[in-house]
Amino acid sequence: QVQLVESGGDLVQPGGSLRLSCVGSGFTFDEAIIAWSRQPPGKAREWVGTSWPGGAMMYTPSVKGRFTISRDNAKNTVYLQMDSLKPEDTAVYYCQESDSNTSGQGTQVTVSS
Repeated sequence: QVQLVESGGDLVQPGGSLRLSCVGSGFTFDEAIIAWSRQPPGKAREWVGTSWPGGAMMYTPSVKGRFTISRDNAKNTVYLQMDSLKPEDTAVYYCQESDSNTSGQGTQVTVSS
């Protein structure tokens, strides 16, 4: 059974940083494509970025240069490092395993002064 658990969300001031974690189980982690998405309040979920097993990463334009995805296959964990946070980054953040299309429960990120 594929499971993903996100953590690390918090309230942070504009310009601040956060690192989210996504721990996966029930699949071969080092072969998995893992994506991050987010759902701002009152809006649809939107794609943030994707990590491929070979090391490639891709990001949506609004976060490129501010967010970085990394992965530690030994810990079955993908990270989302978020820097220079803006109020419009406020959302529930999810990770998703591509083959099963399974997401975790999400973690809340609020950027506000």
